[in-house]
This record gives sequence, structure tokens and C-alpha cells, in this order.
Amino acid sequence: MATHEPAFSPAALGDHALAIAQDLIRFDTTNTGDDAAQGERAAAEYVIGLLQDLGYEPFYAESEPRRGSVVLRLEGADAARPALVLHGHLDVVPAATADWTADPFGAELRDGCLWGRGAVDMKDMDAMMLAVVADWTKRGVKPPRDIVLAFLADEEAGGKLGAHWLVDHHPDLFAGATEAVGEVGGFSTWVAGRRVYLIQTAEKGLAWLKLVATGTAGHGSAINPDNAVARLAAAVSAIAGHAWPMHLTPTMQALLRGVADLTGLPLDLADPASVRAVIDALGPAQRFVAASTATAVNATGLTAGYKVNVVPGEAAGTIDMRPLPGDHDAAWAKVRELAGPGVAIEAIHDDVAVENPFPVPLTEAMAGAIGQADPSATVLPYLLSAGTDAKAFSRLGIHGYGFVPLALPPDFDFTAMFHGVDERVPVDSLTRGTAVLADFLLHC
Repeated sequence: MATHEPAFSPAALGDHALAIAQDLIRFDTTNTGDDAAQGERAAAEYVIGLLQDLGYEPFYAESEPRRGSVVLRLEGADAARPALVLHGHLDVVPAATADWTADPFGAELRDGCLWGRGAVDMKDMDAMMLAVVADWTKRGVKPPRDIVLAFLADEEAGGKLGAHWLVDHHPDLFAGATEAVGEVGGFSTWVAGRRVYLIQTAEKGLAWLKLVATGTAGHGSAINPDNAVARLAAAVSAIAGHAWPMHLTPTMQALLRGVADLTGLPLDLADPASVRAVIDALGPAQRFVAASTATAVNATGLTAGYKVNVVPGEAAGTIDMRPLPGDHDAAWAKVRELAGPGVAIEAIHDDVAVENPFPVPLTEAMAGAIGQADPSATVLPYLLSAGTDAKAFSRLGIHGYGFVPLALPPDFDFTAMFHGVDERVPVDSLTRGTAVLADFLLHC
């Protein structure tokens, strides 16, 4: 083991996290969702090297060539307590370099921010985790319970080759764990002039669906009432145009009541206009929240035909459906109904929605760590409209929460950074947030 240091240094901890984040961003781990994916191996080997330098021997496995994940269990002070999974993914979505004002994989420091693909999604959190472990190891600190660190592949394509693969093939790695902490929570927004931190306690389901319409092939000049292209177009139009009813889950209700209390806005949970007004008070964070008041479906692709004067016998399209917790079966049934006869629907990827209790001791520890750093802050739960690897861990009965503690400037549009052009994170938020994460992990 490394030589112990006598005292905790938040500044040194934050600087170390920043350096690691820069290193990780420089690995191009682009995940295109197909065989062209870059793979996570190089970044995973970097993580393994850091952990080996600290005296650990982490587990490494590849679900497919170069699609690697790293797992390490840190021994806690109380072996009788259930373990905590602390997870981050190593892959990133593609970045079109021509659209950026910085090199997406350059990890440039500019205007007080760290720029690069993965700066918020989510190599910042990976770096924070590694910096905390390094600090603990050097100072001889043990967490209060076992912590299973997981640096995962393939999250940006649904986790089939990462978290889901590990759950299927190596569930023993997570034995005894009951809770998990990952991404897209713990960041701040501003409500009525007050900093509010949103802890992700729930997330929508994820159903990527393929629609296949069949008909009679023929000459483009002939009358053809059995036209696959027209049938597909009608199905996609009906599905995309459907007005899904508002459905406020317990998490959404708790968030709305909290924001209404802070702002003094009237709140009628049965009135969409009232709900929307309260959501708008969340500022840029409303981008994630507004889509979580109802199940939602977007048309994302169409493929049909091979010559302008030939009616094809088949046409295909794709849709992205995000059911609310509890709406999965009803949403599927509605999409089938809207598609109509002659259109088959198959799942490209279908994953569960999750909703976990709040408050619980784990989230109270999160709130406590935030309060130590920002005493005037408010902490509220929210339902993420997207998805994370928490879905995979839920299959093991593990409750997943999003907590990457970042105190952000009022004018910083954080939610726009996810999958966006010029992705970046404020350096001060990253470095100070690392100390908050460490405090939370020592009291959870």
C-alpha cells in the first residue's frame, strides 16, 4: 500500500480528480451502438493501472472484444452491513468534431471548465470515484461498509455489454449489495434564488422499438391499396401524434411539492398547466423533468423502398418509447393499438423503469454531505426521463440513486451538456464535488 498521509486535503483530492478526468476524456471510448464502437479497453486498462498502483487487483472482463468493465470491492469497516455499488460508465456518445469549438477528446481547460466528451457523462464521476479511493488508500481510511466500484462498458447503448452482462454472468461481484449510486443526480439548479440539488431516485423505462409494415410489392404506376410504405407512415404518424396522459409518480409529486413550497406557486397536481408552471421554475433542469410527467414516444427512423417507381413489400421504422414507472405494459399495448394491422413491432432494447423510496438513510447521507458544503441548500428527489445502469442492478434487487454532487453556477445549462456539443463541466464544481462525494461515502 502507498504511504499514509497525515491529513485530508480537499484541494489535493479535487486536483487529483481533475487530472484523472482529463486522462479519461483523452481516451476515445465512443459507443456507436454497433460493431463500429471504439470499445472501453484502453480506458479500462488505465483504471486498472491506477488501482494496481494502490495495491489492488481489480476484476476485468470483456463481454466482446475491447468492450471491457472493471470491478473492485473495497472492504468496509462493518462487514455485516449490506454493500453499496458505486458505478460509472467508461463509454461516451459520438462527438462530431466539426461542430465543437474544442477537441472533444482534448480535455482542454478553458473558461473555468473542463471540456470534452464525457466531461459530465460521465468521466467526471469516474474520476471522482478513483480520486476518493486513492485518498482513502494513502490515508488508511476504510468506508463504513463494503463498496463495490464498477467502471462499466456500453451504458450509452443500454448496457447489454456492460452492467447487464455483468449481472447475467458475474452476479457474485455484487453479492450482498442493496443500494447503488451512479449518474445524473446530485447536481444543482436554482429555484427562487436558492440552490436546489436534485437527487435522482427514479428513471423512466427504455424501449427502442422497430416497426415493420408489410404489403404487396408492385409497379409504382398501379393502384395499390396494400402499400407497406403508406401503412408504416400512418402507423408512425399515429404513434408520434398520440397525446399521452399526464401521470405523476410519487417521485414527481414530491419534487413538485418541494418546488411549489420554495416558490410559493400554486400547485394543482390534476392540472397540467399548474404542473408545467412549477416545473418551469426549475430553470434549465426542467429539460430532464418536464418529460417525466407522462410516457413519451418519438419517431427516430424510417427505411423503405429501393427505386422511385417500385412499391416495396416491406417498410421499417424505429421509435424510442420511454414509459413511466408502472406504465410499461399499458404503453406497449397502446403502441400496438396505434400501429394498427399489418405492422409488426419488435423490441430492439426493452428495459425497466425504476422508482426507489425517498427519503431513506442513503439519501439522507447525501443531503447531509451537501449540507456540510452548502448549508443553505435544499435537496429534492426527481425522476430522470432517460435511463442509466441502475436498470441492470435493479434486477438484483439493488435500489439505484443518481448522485454526482456538483454545485453549479446559476447560468450554467448543465442538462444541455449531456450528449451535447461542447460538453464541459466547471472545474470548481468538479473539484469541490469530489470532497462532497467523499464525505457522503464515509457517512452512508
